[in-house]
Amino acid sequence: MVKWKKLLTVILVIGILTGAGASVISIEAGLLDDSDVEVSADLAINSNYMWRGFKLDDDPVIQPGIYVSACGFTASIWGSFDIDADDSLNSDEMDYCIDYTYSFDTVSLSIGHTYYDFPAGDCASKEFYLGAGLDVFLSPALTWYHDYADEDSGGGDGDYIVLDLSHSLPLGESSVTCDLAGHIGYNNELFIAGNGGDIGLSAGLTFPLTDKCSFSPNVNYSIPFGDLEDSDDGNQDDEFYAGVILTFSM
Repeated sequence: MVKWKKLLTVILVIGILTGAGASVISIEAGLLDDSDVEVSADLAINSNYMWRGFKLDDDPVIQPGIYVSACGFTASIWGSFDIDADDSLNSDEMDYCIDYTYSFDTVSLSIGHTYYDFPAGDCASKEFYLGAGLDVFLSPALTWYHDYADEDSGGGDGDYIVLDLSHSLPLGESSVTCDLAGHIGYNNELFIAGNGGDIGLSAGLTFPLTDKCSFSPNVNYSIPFGDLEDSDDGNQDDEFYAGVILTFSM
């Protein structure tokens, strides 16, 4: 009950703050009109919590996020919380991210920073990133993440480079799509002592519920390699997991 009260409080506060912030910018400051500010959110439930090949929680988790965008900038708050507490892992997490993306023709360039807060462990991590994407078949995107937080305070103090690919296929004449995605990531001493990485595969369906809301069940497979898989270092295994995500814009 305590976890659910905390989760509902976090979602309510996030909604109030971001909604109020968007209104202040567009109405009071007079810098933007309503069409310049985009607010979106999602709510996912997953059978466990996988991140860059690491299993952070073996229990089902609920993961809400909200995103406010204007003038190329996006501010987001994202969280992950245990639904059950049947294992020894406590992955409760709140992430705060600021991103700037500039797009021209078929190329987009991004720079951003994320602050990871782990309240249960009284620790945190910090990371900046640079990315580039192409608006072509498979939507390839390459991103470099650098975690610069000290390991004693919960940081990873390492690097992660990932290539993401994705493609959606319409199913017949309906508005339902089949969504396929994959990534391969290289890990250089990020929460491990050596080098390794992971491969992630995902398949799902997206069902539009309204013009601004969609529902997407998915299945995923994570494959670690190198020192991430080594029992003397990362000690991670292959993992199947599944989830559903509700996405909506405001």
